[in-house]
Amino acid sequence: MSEHYYSRDQKVESNPTYWDFTLRNHKLKFKTDNGVFSKREVDFGSRLLVESFELPEVEGDLLDVGCGYGPIGLSIAKDTGRNIHMVDVNERALSLAKENATLNNIVNVSIYESNCLDQVKHKEFAAILTNPPIRAGKKVVHQIFEQSFSYLKDQGELWVVIQKKQGAPSAIEKMTELFGDVETVEKKKGYFILRAKKYLT
Repeated sequence: MSEHYYSRDQKVESNPTYWDFTLRNHKLKFKTDNGVFSKREVDFGSRLLVESFELPEVEGDLLDVGCGYGPIGLSIAKDTGRNIHMVDVNERALSLAKENATLNNIVNVSIYESNCLDQVKHKEFAAILTNPPIRAGKKVVHQIFEQSFSYLKDQGELWVVIQKKQGAPSAIEKMTELFGDVETVEKKKGYFILRAKKYLT
């Protein structure tokens, strides 16, 4: 696999930069670096997911899969007060996410390495959010969907942002297969915000 942000160990030279960005009406400071996804600004898809997300009625922790340097998980943690697990396979991204949590005085997060959800021990999430690593391939993206179903509580929700040209139709098909129904919450500039709710009965 050629090296990119989905790689665990980034060999590209570090050149950190800092900037501010407002999400969910909170001004946040971010440190980013080479070798992480969307290092110059919060990408449009992540922004759309953050601003579209609504807390589910069910209580419980949240999970951000493929958290990168932290814009999704940290902004939702700041805004909702819920405990959020944030996972990624990219060690540099995880280190940045931890620094960004500290920079913004956000303490209700647990940030750790996991390939998809393989290393996630908690299995009763109220919601799982992901801007999935498209470049890792459809198999990995669909694995995240499959694992998410198992890791959600009854009436827990999976929230996904994905571009039409990068696999939205197959994502909808896969999520429908798993959850039975998928709602398109928002559609803008070719990006889809998808929500699926798990029902045990």
